[in-house]
Amino acid sequence: MKMLINVPETVVADALRGMAAAHPELTVDVENRVIVRRDAPVAGKVALVSGGGSGHEPLHGGFVGPGMLDAACPGEVFTSPVPDQMLRAATATDSGAGVLFIVKNYTGDVLNFNMAAELAEDEDIQVATVLVNDDVAVTDSLFTAGRRGTGATLFIEKIAGALADEGAPLDRVEAVARQVNDSSRSFGVALTSVTTPAKGGPAFDLPAGELELGIGIHGEPGRERRAMMTSREIADFAVDAVLEDLQPNGPVLALVNGTGATPLLELYGFSAEVQRVLAERKVPVARTLVGNYVTSLDMAGCSVTLCQADEELLRLWDAPVRTPGLRWGA
Repeated sequence: MKMLINVPETVVADALRGMAAAHPELTVDVENRVIVRRDAPVAGKVALVSGGGSGHEPLHGGFVGPGMLDAACPGEVFTSPVPDQMLRAATATDSGAGVLFIVKNYTGDVLNFNMAAELAEDEDIQVATVLVNDDVAVTDSLFTAGRRGTGATLFIEKIAGALADEGAPLDRVEAVARQVNDSSRSFGVALTSVTTPAKGGPAFDLPAGELELGIGIHGEPGRERRAMMTSREIADFAVDAVLEDLQPNGPVLALVNGTGATPLLELYGFSAEVQRVLAERKVPVARTLVGNYVTSLDMAGCSVTLCQADEELLRLWDAPVRTPGLRWGA
């Protein structure tokens, strides 16, 4: 497999050095693996900290900045960051208003963020934690006990980040983050396997004429494997799986996400099919975001995330954001 790297052992460090050079508005600690907005800590503001294994960029480091995260902790590829990273992030960003940990539901992430929260509280930093578990494909899978955390992470980081920027207290920011998680569901599809730098080849076997329905962002198995389907057929399957579980009774935010190697031409075409299914099911779409946001290295595929959104969530979604991976407004 051809990869634009030096050696597998330095992939994350090399990427962090490049990020530091490209984004002077961030403070990137390459050695300790922490990415912090340069103006942190912001006086009177609840700090948002997230993180996880590398390989899902721009999640999470690409979402550090005004309107989203205050810090992110990148682990090795598909490997949880360690508690020391999370503690450094909390210490660097806490202004006295508290810190919200946003944690995708993977066993290593959960254990390490919980340990970091205990360490932070020992240093008189108030910490609240929100678990992201939006994937409807499977209940238990590799890396997880319960549902996996996927695309809803972006919705939570954006909406809770906007509220924190307004100066809301920790309990309210935590409540909104939980509301977004409870109102969101996701479903992913893989057209090819993922290639990890350490292995240098496909992480799992997926024949050319088949796809995996319900795949996880680390290549974990999904619901079933089928012969290749059309974009229309995939949209029908994925959206119906989400709606069956979510059962929205109002407008939704829609994320049509690429897993890393899917061209935008295909993603926009797939988004049109998602919109068709939602219209046929009489689900109004308030906002749509299309692109590569929660990726899996070079996997070809996509995911659909829907979040039932009231007027307050839509207002916070529309609020300005300035990060490397998401940017709009003032």
